[in-house]
Amino acid sequence: MRYRGRWWALAALALSGLVVGIDATVLNLALPTLATSLRASTPELQWFVDAYSLAMAAMLLPAGLLGDRFGRKRLLLMALVAFATASLASAYAPTAGWLIASRAVLGLAAAFIVPLSLSVLTVLFSDEERPKAITALVAMTIVAFPIGPILGGWLLTNYWWGSVFLINVPVVVVAFVAVGLLLPESRGDERPGVDVAGIALSSAGLAALTYGVIEGGQTGWLMPKALAFTLGGAALVAAFVAWERRCASRGSQPLIDLDLFRSPGFTWGTILVTVVQFAMFGLLFTVPQYFQAVGGIDALGTGLRLLPMVFGLIVGAVVANKLGGSSGEGPATVPGEAKGNAKVTVAIGFLLIAAGLGVGATTSVASGYGFAAVWIVLVGAGLGFAMPAAMSAALGALTPARSGVGAALIQAVRQVGGTFGVAVLGSVLDWAYRARVPVEHLPPAVGAAVRGSASAGVEVARRIGSEALLASVRSAFVQSMDVMLWLCVGIAVAGTALALWFLPRHPASAKMEVNEGTEGEVAVSR
Repeated sequence: MRYRGRWWALAALALSGLVVGIDATVLNLALPTLATSLRASTPELQWFVDAYSLAMAAMLLPAGLLGDRFGRKRLLLMALVAFATASLASAYAPTAGWLIASRAVLGLAAAFIVPLSLSVLTVLFSDEERPKAITALVAMTIVAFPIGPILGGWLLTNYWWGSVFLINVPVVVVAFVAVGLLLPESRGDERPGVDVAGIALSSAGLAALTYGVIEGGQTGWLMPKALAFTLGGAALVAAFVAWERRCASRGSQPLIDLDLFRSPGFTWGTILVTVVQFAMFGLLFTVPQYFQAVGGIDALGTGLRLLPMVFGLIVGAVVANKLGGSSGEGPATVPGEAKGNAKVTVAIGFLLIAAGLGVGATTSVASGYGFAAVWIVLVGAGLGFAMPAAMSAALGALTPARSGVGAALIQAVRQVGGTFGVAVLGSVLDWAYRARVPVEHLPPAVGAAVRGSASAGVEVARRIGSEALLASVRSAFVQSMDVMLWLCVGIAVAGTALALWFLPRHPASAKMEVNEGTEGEVAVSR
């Protein structure tokens, strides 16, 4: 018998997801402010974002296993408490290092909130109801895109930067009460073991890789420190994969089920979702700095100027959904699902992304907001086409018995893509900016500050009253942004080719044929 209050419980889960979505988007607006308030360099700005994303990616899969073992509701409540505590610590962070640490704790808490919310759906809803529940959670994630920039912009314009983290607290309190009252406890019939070695290898490997990429952008890709961390991280990831295979062959519980990648729909849907995430995170890292450092726009104005991307995303998802439903196979069950031809829908999305980014790569200091709005809308429309359709392709290839672990794996890979998007593209932006901004005529200390970030360069130029330096900083940043956007164009074109060559036309029509075993779930009373 299904839990009678399941739709109210879904509302509680959606509210929890909204907190994570807002926190993931609101920080990008605060980066220019943090660069001056905490005297943060570009690598530190990257770590403000990466600490959250990396911690979340590293813990997504173990969080699912721990929920199966100890109870999903219990861990979800603990994660909400940790999220609120880390939000308070972030709001009052005195240094960049403190903020990076508290952001990592936020990421760990979010890593439990996301997969546990998804896994609970298998207990609350039948196979017929589950698509509607998933759609509601996806819709709440989309809603976070406009709420984050606008709310964050308004807070940064009227209050100090810590308010963008304090806003999490009342929302978390409401979510905590709702989850505690409305959600039943659930856990797996079996209590799986914890793959401690897999958790350690994956976390260490991802951290080392990301640090190596950031260090390479700052000091040079072939410098000993950057090379050591990059190669060491790659070796740890390879060791992690080998360990997971060994666990599977010995019949023990691995952290991830590598057999999931035997499905082309799952594999290429996941890869393409990650490619989209890679480009999107790089864009969200750069565009707010462009509006504020070059355009002189405040945080609220920056948030409002990002709305065209959200508008384009929603329109793109609606159009893609209608095109998918026009195939005569019935409407899509997930926003953006293209039942007619998944690979065409995803490829169209990547082409729109490439077109928008290509236009954006021609930006000059004299370009107005109207020009920026056009290419941002195009990129948003491409995201609306590509991301939901690729996600649906991956999920549609899973059997119900593997939907939980499959969804958690997709989320983990997505977060890795976002982390590396910020690391790689941010490093390219930093390298190009430092190579173009002229500091030879400045005192060493002043020159170092100007080269640290465009926001710091603008602040220095205004303090010393140098219009020439201000113009040089803005010109250098725009040129470096164009270089980064051209790289994103190449990534989008590659995504188009991958979708057309490898993504099955109808991923959901051929589910994985695997030995499902026994994956019973039990819902326990509150």
